[in-house]
Amino acid sequence: MALRHAVLAALLDGELSGYQLAKAFDVGVANFWYAQPQQLYAELTRLQQQGLVAGREVVQESRPNKRLFHVTDAGLAELEDFTAASARPVFVRDDLMVKVQAADSVDTATLIDQLTERAEIARARIELFEALLRRLRGDRSEEDFLRHGDRIGPYLTCLRGIAFEQENRDWCLRTVAVLEERRHTRARN
Repeated sequence: MALRHAVLAALLDGELSGYQLAKAFDVGVANFWYAQPQQLYAELTRLQQQGLVAGREVVQESRPNKRLFHVTDAGLAELEDFTAASARPVFVRDDLMVKVQAADSVDTATLIDQLTERAEIARARIELFEALLRRLRGDRSEEDFLRHGDRIGPYLTCLRGIAFEQENRDWCLRTVAVLEERRHTRARN
C-alpha cells in the first residue's frame, strides 16, 4: 500500500483541506497508516497532478484562503484497482520488541519504564478510538450501524485499531509483570 491509497480512502467522506486531512489521519487513519502532515500535503499535490483528486479554492474573509480536495472518478478507479489486488502481509518493525528480545542481557529498569509508557499510550488510543466509534454510529447500536450504516469502512478499521491497541497494552503489561518478577527474584538470590 502506498500513502496515495490511504489519502484517497480518507477523502471518501467528502471534501477536506490539507489541514483537515492531517487531523483525519491523526484520529482515524493513524491506526493503520502513519504520515507526517508534510507528507500528506506533498501527496495531495501529486494526486492532483495525476488527476486522482481535484481541489478547489475557498475564499475566506478573515483567514487565508484554503483548498478543499475530493476524490475524482479516476481516484475511485485507482482505489478499485488497489482493493482488487491481493494484500501483502504486514511485518512488524518495532524498536521496543528488539529491546525486549535483549531483556536477558540488559538492565530492564528502563525497558520496564518504556513498556509502561507504551501501555499508557495504547490505553489513551483505545479511549480515542472508542469515542470515534460512538461519534460514527451516533444513536445507533453497533449491530444496527454495521448492518445499515452508510459508510462502515472507517468504523471497521477503528475496531481493528482498538483490537491492536488492546493487544499492545495487554502484552506490555504482561511483559512488565514478568520482567519485574524476574528482577525481584534475582534481587532476593
